[in-house]
Amino acid sequence: MRRITPLFLLLLIATVALQAQNIQLHYDFGRSLYDKEMTVRPHFTTTVEKFQPDNWGSTFFFVDMDYNSNGIEQAYWEISRELKFWNAPFSVHLEYNGGLAKQYSINNAYLAGLTYSYNNANFSRGFSLSAMYKYIQKNDSPNNFQLTGTWYMNMCNNLYTFSGFADYWREKTWFGSTMTFMTEPQFWVNLNRVKGVNEKFNLSVGTELEITNNFYQGRAFVTPTLALKWTLN
Repeated sequence: MRRITPLFLLLLIATVALQAQNIQLHYDFGRSLYDKEMTVRPHFTTTVEKFQPDNWGSTFFFVDMDYNSNGIEQAYWEISRELKFWNAPFSVHLEYNGGLAKQYSINNAYLAGLTYSYNNANFSRGFSLSAMYKYIQKNDSPNNFQLTGTWYMNMCNNLYTFSGFADYWREKTWFGSTMTFMTEPQFWVNLNRVKGVNEKFNLSVGTELEITNNFYQGRAFVTPTLALKWTLN
């Protein structure tokens, strides 16, 4: 098992933050709602993420950092690439997932498959659907699959944003082989669209609702957050 080090975390945070499209801070109510099942769940999580299209598809990544009173408890990241050399809504999807905690590592996961994407004419709303083979390194049953959907919707002249993802995958865990579901819809109020607020004040306030089944302790949980987001120009 690899132990996470402060120097590694500082380098990772600095590298990702320099390239981030937005930075989020979430206060998590999981420990308050499930005081017996989530006794060590951190209250605070930061997320940095970026989406970058180009002539050959697009790149997306995010990094989550969970904090407790002693500092960073866990770091997790995903990076994916859509490859597209043709004029069609389908692309080749490549992805890596992994992370570190203070006492253990999160297994490397490598994914490959196809993605269908849709955006309306003015890019105010859209969605994607991906079907992937998932190889989880060092897992007792490494060959798996994952289905992922993402969406975004900007409403009322971009005053409100509704976005998120949903994952459904197979993975053998400590409580047995299982199908796991996770979705994290987010709702944001973009303050720079409020009358009288400077348009360059890119702060959003909102919430995220984490809904999972078989992700923690083999059962379902619904965990809300209160959140702030700063979008970088």
